[in-house]
Amino acid sequence: MNYIEISSRNNEKIKYAAKLVSSSKERYAASLFVCEGLRLCRDAVYSGYRIRELFVTGEAVGKYGEKIDEIADNAQSVYLITDSVKQKLSDTVNSQGVFVLAEMKQNGEMPVEAGKKYVALDCVQNPDNLGAAARTAEALGIDGLIVSGGCDIYNPKALRASMGSLLRIPVIKAADLCALIEDFNKKGGLTFSTVPDADACDITSLDFSSGALAVIGNEGNGVSDRVKEAASVLATIKMSGNAQSLNASAAAVITMWEMTK
Repeated sequence: MNYIEISSRNNEKIKYAAKLVSSSKERYAASLFVCEGLRLCRDAVYSGYRIRELFVTGEAVGKYGEKIDEIADNAQSVYLITDSVKQKLSDTVNSQGVFVLAEMKQNGEMPVEAGKKYVALDCVQNPDNLGAAARTAEALGIDGLIVSGGCDIYNPKALRASMGSLLRIPVIKAADLCALIEDFNKKGGLTFSTVPDADACDITSLDFSSGALAVIGNEGNGVSDRVKEAASVLATIKMSGNAQSLNASAAAVITMWEMTK
């Protein structure tokens, strides 16, 4: 494998890649994102993302051998970087020294399909919540994750929290979540917003057999009023004790379990 060596943190390629790590605006302007870590980088390859560049330390090459070669075989360019450069790119405490710069997939806004099951995140901001929801959606066989506003799906923390699920499962970026809900209503599916309201319908009483689209709200404000009006049902997860609400990722997990059990 022919590696091009980069030893300076001020190298233009490194400075540009570091911008993509830290800035959602930069990522979407270029339609590029950065994955860090052997597993995520391999997930990007296996999930059909075009790999522009691989950045890897000599230590990682020696440690991971053939797995690095596999990523390198799918990259347009391969760079051998120093530990100092690794720290410039890293978003983790103990970096493995493996990074890829990949192209976003240009799928546009995919339609929702009748009879399928979706979970929509309405302006969920925390990357850990986004990642956990995606990971659960994949594990439980949810047909698609809908993201409306909030955290960028290519946020490095969200990608790590999802354990690569955000690269593997169908993700619909909804510019207008209400329109998507109305479309699913017309197709005969159940649409519901989760709310911490004791007077709302108990989620365990809902029938998901004809397909369903569930909305999980923002960490601080919950589901927006417009979205609640568009959904056909307001549903709640009954709670005991003095708890008034659930963390967004916990609500998403319980909701998906009810939809698929």
